[in-house]
Amino acid sequence: MKAAGVPCVPGSEGIIADFDDCKKVALETGYPVMLKATAGGGGKGMRAVWKEEDLLGAWESARQESKAAFGNDDMYMEKLIEEPRHIEIQIVGDSYGKACHLSERDCSVQRRHQKLTEEVPSPFMTKKLRKDMGEAAVKAAEFIKYEGAGTVEFLVDKHRNFYFMEMNTRIQVEHPITEQVIDFDLIREQILVAAGVKISGKNYEPTLHSIECRINAEDPYHDFRPSPGKITTLHAPGGHGVRLDTHVYAGYSIPPNYDSMIAKLITTARTRQEAIDKMKRALDEFVIEGIKTTIPFHRQLMDHPDYVAGNYTTAFMNDFVMEPQK
Repeated sequence: MKAAGVPCVPGSEGIIADFDDCKKVALETGYPVMLKATAGGGGKGMRAVWKEEDLLGAWESARQESKAAFGNDDMYMEKLIEEPRHIEIQIVGDSYGKACHLSERDCSVQRRHQKLTEEVPSPFMTKKLRKDMGEAAVKAAEFIKYEGAGTVEFLVDKHRNFYFMEMNTRIQVEHPITEQVIDFDLIREQILVAAGVKISGKNYEPTLHSIECRINAEDPYHDFRPSPGKITTLHAPGGHGVRLDTHVYAGYSIPPNYDSMIAKLITTARTRQEAIDKMKRALDEFVIEGIKTTIPFHRQLMDHPDYVAGNYTTAFMNDFVMEPQK
């Protein structure tokens, strides 16, 4: 990415060899730092370290977690950008060296580095920032001759300086909201690219607003504790501008072995406020019984003044407190 001219977060140039190397890189980078598993995802194998005396414990626990989750304990390190926005650019590249971007997604509402909601466009975005980030993402994709759909992920500080964080070389959980706002079938595009079809090369800007809530089998009133078990009742919301992607049904048993996400609830409207209002109605209509889910959390989030104002960062959940159950 540095060779491609993409702004990067300072840190290790590659895999950290051992703990001595880890200490050296941390001192050179300057605390606070973030340890990240090279094979990671979903927040696993990540540790923020604020001072040197905490480094060894973070190094060991991150490697153990990564080894258990991914069968790989290789780590790298980067400077911790404090309270950033997590904004990603959806891109598509073809086999002829051409790439384009399909606007951004704001994924800053996270818990333990795991995304909870996403939206497009980002309420933090400006036309200039979208242009600059989009150009950087396309530059990155074309430099590595990337083929298919993928996502270039950035951290954006409060001054709107952005830094390359990672690239997801796959379709992501939150891809539907991009499809909703630009009327673009990403799965179809992947198949066309694989068949050797040239992409249009056009960069896109969103014309609508779309929000996705990840519905997880977790209890938000007890620190988001996993809630596997049998779904006894399921009533799905509907209506214009409401999309539900799920595989579960009444009678389905959620196993404890896998990721807890059981559905993606997406609303789309002309404005952000309309998308929020539509999401509130859809969440009120969404009934899942037999297990605990994150539906109550999302319903409270949609009324949170900072969320409604678009004033949130990756630190948002640090101060979020669930209101008592009615």
